[in-house]
Amino acid sequence: MIYKVLYQPTSIQNPRRETTETLYTQADSAIEVRAALENQTDYNVESVEELTGNYLEYERKSPNFKITDLTEL
Repeated sequence: MIYKVLYQPTSIQNPRRETTETLYTQADSAIEVRAALENQTDYNVESVEELTGNYLEYERKSPNFKITDLTEL
């Protein structure tokens, strides 16, 4: 499954729309994504949502769509 993650680059930064970044990754569950990001980064994760169907196709058309391997963070 492919997930879209909205996050702030550091955990000490309060969430603001202007500084929110996006990451796309593949994993078995949203819990796995959150756990990997918590253990390997200092990100302040705002949300993790599964992309399927039309939502996934829409995101794939974005020039910023790139799957990030969680083991490389």
